[in-house]
Amino acid sequence: MFIFGTEQISEDVLRAQTDENYMNDFIKKHKKFILLSAFRATKRFITENDDEYSVAMIALCEAVKSYEESKGSFKGFAFLVIKRRLTDYSISQARFQKELSVEPASMDGEIENEEEVSALQIEIRQRSAEISKTEGIGVENPGSTPMQDEIAAVQKLLSGYGFSFYDLTECSPKAEKTKIACAKAVAIILKNSSLFKKMQTSKTLPVKDISSDKSISVKILERHRKYIIAAAEIMNGDYPLLKEYMNYIRKALELEL
Repeated sequence: MFIFGTEQISEDVLRAQTDENYMNDFIKKHKKFILLSAFRATKRFITENDDEYSVAMIALCEAVKSYEESKGSFKGFAFLVIKRRLTDYSISQARFQKELSVEPASMDGEIENEEEVSALQIEIRQRSAEISKTEGIGVENPGSTPMQDEIAAVQKLLSGYGFSFYDLTECSPKAEKTKIACAKAVAIILKNSSLFKKMQTSKTLPVKDISSDKSISVKILERHRKYIIAAAEIMNGDYPLLKEYMNYIRKALELEL
């Protein structure tokens, strides 16, 4: 049984940090905590069909992965992370609606927050739905949104590479130089069909091929391998909503292709 008691917290959270299946179980078992935290943070009733629930769920996952006992009570720490992400979401939504009402075509403008978190990372944190391997969403779920459908499809695709959509919250590039390098790497893969095929077949990033082409740091390629693979698959696939949040990738493609 999962509880937030002090005696159980270390065992449950530490195990969830390294065991993806256990993490999925942990998240599902604490739906009530997620909903209550979302209610406290937003001051309004939240259901599992609301985007705010998705934001809070991903935030709980983030809290688990970054928690250390020195940070005090996990319950208190998790609530602060959830509240912070929901606040970020509220701000970004207000900005998004303003931009959309003025000029729909302006979606390729910058939407990154002050901490320079990547656009894709913001999208994962703020618009993600339940995407565990055991609970898919999409056309079978009439309560899902087009964005949730795309995320669900990408989650299924990435599972073949051995990592989860959750992982992108940790490996997305933040520094300007790194984001540009990753964008160039994606552009190289997409303009070379044989290279893209090699990636899909081997289920690994062809680091050597990419680094020899543009002299991109091998360290960057290895550190952000998951992000580059995910970005390449998204830009190559039918995911129009997710593509809109990948400004650096689109700009690189315009220069490379």
